[in-house]
Amino acid sequence: MILPIIAYGDPVLRKMAKDITSKYPKLDELITNMWETMYNAHGVGLAAPQVGLPIRLFVVDTTPFADDEELSKEDQEALNGFKKVFINAKIEEEVGKEWDFNEGCLSIPDIREDVKRKPEITISYLDENFKPHTETYDGLLARVIQHEYDHIQGVLFTDKLSSLKKRLLKSRLEKISKGKIAVDYKMRFPNIKKGR
Repeated sequence: MILPIIAYGDPVLRKMAKDITSKYPKLDELITNMWETMYNAHGVGLAAPQVGLPIRLFVVDTTPFADDEELSKEDQEALNGFKKVFINAKIEEEVGKEWDFNEGCLSIPDIREDVKRKPEITISYLDENFKPHTETYDGLLARVIQHEYDHIQGVLFTDKLSSLKKRLLKSRLEKISKGKIAVDYKMRFPNIKKGR
């Protein structure tokens, strides 16, 4: 089932998400719905807060990036077929010299900005079978994971921009929260005016 994606301005996107256990109700169904919602919106990652749930869960499938000819062969191979569920994730370490990359977000449609992030991360998480993993990623893979991880920390990519950039984007962000934007996927807007 395709779920509505929560738009910028909703308090759920600002909450520090909570860990879950394997007893979380209908978890398999939720994960299936999140994949469907993400693919429908042509995303490469989706976090539970983006579908209104303040829990530490996100999904990532970077396969669409594998076709990008501007990327190195190694990057393309790493991205192709990378599909994972991250539960109760914790970034243990971020290392290296920060680099810029143009990011967007399904909760903030039509806004893309260069965001600085460290190039390498080590993350511990549980998969959908609650099996623990600790893995190290770099490059674009690390970035996609960092972006989704931020969501479960209550952080948006726009928070990482300069104060000038934030001021310049303010009215566009307010329009998104009010639903004054055309999107081709289902969304829920926090500040939409209800008709009488």
